[in-house]
Amino acid sequence: MTNINAKMSASIICLFLAGCGSETASVPPQKDKSNAAELLPASKFDLTHWYLTVPLDENNDQVSDIYDVPDIQTFSDPNFFYLDEDNHMVFASPNRAATERTSTNTRSELRYMIRGNNLSIPEGAPGNNFALASNKSAEQYAAVGGKLEASLHVDHVAQNAGYPNKPPAYSVVVGQVHSFQLDDALQVPGLGWGNEPLKISYKKWPNHEKGSVFWTYERNLATDDPDRIDIAYKVWGSNWDDATDPGDDGIALGEEFSYTVNIYQNVMHLVFTSAKHGTVHHQINLADNTDANGEVDIADYPYAYKDETLYFKAGAYNQCSTKANDPSFRYPACPGSGDWETDVENGDYTKVTFSKLAVSPATPM
Repeated sequence: MTNINAKMSASIICLFLAGCGSETASVPPQKDKSNAAELLPASKFDLTHWYLTVPLDENNDQVSDIYDVPDIQTFSDPNFFYLDEDNHMVFASPNRAATERTSTNTRSELRYMIRGNNLSIPEGAPGNNFALASNKSAEQYAAVGGKLEASLHVDHVAQNAGYPNKPPAYSVVVGQVHSFQLDDALQVPGLGWGNEPLKISYKKWPNHEKGSVFWTYERNLATDDPDRIDIAYKVWGSNWDDATDPGDDGIALGEEFSYTVNIYQNVMHLVFTSAKHGTVHHQINLADNTDANGEVDIADYPYAYKDETLYFKAGAYNQCSTKANDPSFRYPACPGSGDWETDVENGDYTKVTFSKLAVSPATPM
């Protein structure tokens, strides 16, 4: 088996900077091109094991652009991916723009690549991803488990939705664990493929002064299975389907909080920290269908994500899909013009600022 600690330790990213946000964000200004190196996120953050998806389509292939590890070292965009005046890493995404082939949600988001610059290792190969300890092929993977740490503040979430009572409205995902199967032949009937055992989200209703932080676990079921839903767990404020004003229990736009995702063996340990609210711990076994409350979820796949390929994501994954006339809870039919300046003026975008991002080997709990 590959030396996990050597691979993962070499990719530890840990930058601590301070920052603030604004509810009334405007189009980021163009910066002085005379010192271009200082404008690059990679000049302040170690991005040697990340690739970036942005809501642009510069090559006109009808999908969002990707900047792999070599390319992201010299890439920034003054609207969607840049350093702010405090050298924090900013991600922004309008409601309507280029998306991935399998999604109607825009994003400015990083995907962790254990392979680094070694592009001879395919993106989906075990050598570029991690697995749970119970995975029948765990020894083939670059790592068993892993740890993702971040400090950030959300500056803006989309303020308009056609279906405001659908849970994803007014929210943004700021961290993920994603999965996929390596081979069609391994697909178990009824089992999901490319589902998300974790999405960490922030949501703020337009009429509330503060928002809420929560995380969701997606049942690992087939796309057309009506039981394939996201189970939400509240951290601070209200849950994602609760329109109650969180008041002092919530997190304001521009207010920093931190999360740690530590997947050790088969268990995902989550730690959320806020200067005002303290620390919250949650955990869930990703290799069975016991939920985060310790109850067996008979609707979930019994082995959950046991044999899936897993990877981390972080950034601004805008949940305000513009897809309309769909009964699914996933599509709040948000407005968007496709013009960045117009969408900023109308409040139809999301923006998140990171002051810390770190990936390292999993640690015992």
